[in-house]
Amino acid sequence: MKYFYGALSVLGIMLPYSQLLPWLFNYGFSLTQFFSEVSQSRMGAFAWWDVIVSIIVLIGFLVYEGKQKGMRHLWIPIIATVTVGVSLGLPLFLLLRQIHIEKKENL
Repeated sequence: MKYFYGALSVLGIMLPYSQLLPWLFNYGFSLTQFFSEVSQSRMGAFAWWDVIVSIIVLIGFLVYEGKQKGMRHLWIPIIATVTVGVSLGLPLFLLLRQIHIEKKENL
């Protein structure tokens, strides 16, 4: 499972950033342009609200599950979630969780 989660983590950063980086080259860090494009349609708003709720749920899950399992470095998938998105934060957390579980089993 580690390799599966690792591969999804790579895809989780590559795919979103393949869309973000060209946009940044065109517009820079224009928050006005960003919010204008995000809110152009109801489907755009739907997608963003879905992402925002998913981020909140994921961070709650990361903190709860991570503390239950006695995991350290939970800030890493949280930062990944906030800077890239759920597409990186979730598989990265699952990778770190799997590594943590395997280490405990080998003790």
